[in-house]
Amino acid sequence: MAEPAATRRPPTAAELEGIPLDEREAVIEVENLVTHYGDRKILKDVSLAVRQGEILVIMGGSGSGKSTLLNHLLGLLKPTSGTIRMLGKDITRISEREYTEIRKKLGVAFQGGALFSSMNLLDNIMLPLYEHTDLDRTTMEIMARMKMEVVSLSGFDRLMPAELSGGMIKRAALARAIVMDPRILFCDEPSAGLDPVVAAAIDDLILSLRAATGMSVVVVTHELESAFKIADRICVLDKGAVLTIASVPEVKANPDPRIQNLLNRRTEEEVLDPEEYLRRLTGESQS
Repeated sequence: MAEPAATRRPPTAAELEGIPLDEREAVIEVENLVTHYGDRKILKDVSLAVRQGEILVIMGGSGSGKSTLLNHLLGLLKPTSGTIRMLGKDITRISEREYTEIRKKLGVAFQGGALFSSMNLLDNIMLPLYEHTDLDRTTMEIMARMKMEVVSLSGFDRLMPAELSGGMIKRAALARAIVMDPRILFCDEPSAGLDPVVAAAIDDLILSLRAATGMSVVVVTHELESAFKIADRICVLDKGAVLTIASVPEVKANPDPRIQNLLNRRTEEEVLDPEEYLRRLTGESQS
């Protein structure tokens, strides 16, 4: 019997080199995912896979379902139907205890950093170690400082979040996300709100982390330049449905006007049926 993906030793970055993406094992498999908020359907039969060592970028306009999909992948929301297999286990059907074991293999860098304002930088980065390990503080500090070296924050241990720049907060979020050497890293808008030079540095950091560790990375972003730079494949969402999952050149060449509108920042005029307009005014419209 094959060893479960959640417990099997992950391949190193060197072992992944030369293996075509479509021949690598999937670390995330989403099949026919449907989600409702009340009567409104948010995700519509979404299916996708993330391969070992892949950087998958999820893009889409406002209201496309990007954040909802990310919350499902993180186990924060339960879908109406469909499956989400994470490292070989369907996280929509396992117990909280089982998911806790999966969570130890995931790293999350939240959009705003999500640093605790009452804790210094070192303690913020050590939080996952406090939560999931029984290591002594000295060992945790060494592990946290190693990751601070990786993201160029060495020497800033005692600074408080209020003393950090926007770029430093983003790098601190990445350091905390990787402090336990995760199999999968999730990044929510990692370069949003940063000047172009700092944003490019964050992109380079994500690429170097993947190259060094072989981890899989899922990035939600609306920054086109960043997406084109770091993605192996891009998943484009529109109104809760997947338009395409393809390489950067394939996405750029896709003739679908909805994709071209997104890439060229063109607005899409909505053609509204008069009866639908009346239902909206009376509050009776449903998706």
